Amino acid sequence: MTVRIAFALPLEAEDRLSAEAIRHGHEIVARCSTAHELASRVDAVSPDVAIVAATERHLTSNLVSVCDDAGVRILALVGSEMDRRHASSLGLLESGELDADWPDLEKELSVIPVRSAEPVAPRQEDATSGTVIAVWGPAGAPGRTTVAINVAAELAAAGHSVALADVDTYSGSIAPALGMLDEAPGFAAACRLAGVDGLTRAELERIGQRYGSGRSSFWVLTGIGRPSRWPELSAPRVATTLQQCRQWVDFTVVDTGFSLEHDEEISSDLFAPRRNAASITALREADRVIAVGAADPVGLSRFLRAHVDLVETIAEGRVIVVMNKLRASAIGLNPIGQVTQTLSRFGGIESAAMIPYDAQALDAAILSARTLADAAPRSPARVAIRDLVQTRLLRATAGKARARTLKALRA
Repeated sequence: MTVRIAFALPLEAEDRLSAEAIRHGHEIVARCSTAHELASRVDAVSPDVAIVAATERHLTSNLVSVCDDAGVRILALVGSEMDRRHASSLGLLESGELDADWPDLEKELSVIPVRSAEPVAPRQEDATSGTVIAVWGPAGAPGRTTVAINVAAELAAAGHSVALADVDTYSGSIAPALGMLDEAPGFAAACRLAGVDGLTRAELERIGQRYGSGRSSFWVLTGIGRPSRWPELSAPRVATTLQQCRQWVDFTVVDTGFSLEHDEEISSDLFAPRRNAASITALREADRVIAVGAADPVGLSRFLRAHVDLVETIAEGRVIVVMNKLRASAIGLNPIGQVTQTLSRFGGIESAAMIPYDAQALDAAILSARTLADAAPRSPARVAIRDLVQTRLLRATAGKARARTLKALRA
């Protein structure tokens, strides 16, 4: 297969590799001395892959953005540990050695996907398709990430394959909560591969990290470490990534951002990326949405106002309301009754799940970077989340799977 290659390398490496590339039947469409020069020529020369040195001179965030927009895959060649860290900081997990022989690089080129302008086909739901569960909550730290992590853990403990994805474009928190490195954010890397039709199960397992324990293990796609990188999570990429996750695992749990503002209404560029598009797309793609609110006067007020925006964004029938941090010290006597009455009276919300506030168990979990099931298995908070998973998620999913199976048998 002939590959169109653009280079941004030191002169010596460029001369050596370009000669070998031509000898192996590939086409060299650009030879550039800096990342800036290559970025300015990508649209004109339309390469399939850009082979660049992982230095600040040859690899920049602007070049990554330009290549992503054009559907060009980047292969970064590292000559030192500093180069490797620089590439990782830009979210590039695919790398080779700067002094590698061409046959080693040829292996990377052999798996480059053929770019296509055809739109991604809509997901066809079938009995083998996994379930996407989005966890959302308003501003004010109601406990979205805590709920998402522990829902994923309980699903895994029930014997299902699970992936936990951080799609929050404001303050991704899953990686530090689980003690994982997020220099190379997994979900952003998956989105970049999805943008060039290169996201496969093997790629997801390569870029994902594994949370392992005696009780449950699951995959983790960490979030962006710097909020300024939110343009990497565009709506089409997020949708495609979640579709691939359905074919990868039984359940994908998505930790979303708080904002549901449709910011295109205040933008002068209708084709510009939207910061809230990642969360809104995840919510719309999800089969079930866990809406988390804090069970205190301020948290209830915030939740009830934001819940209106949520049900305008997605169908209300897919929403499971969860009131977190329930405690009498903040809401008064009979906290369950008071919260239930408030939700029903002011929001028309019935049958919300309640998670009691167990500060000691939650502190133990965050201190040890573990789930509640591992850090405090008898915690009332952990028991409430386990019941939520078993009664609101697994039973509903089992019924849905049986209905799909019966439909297939009748067809």
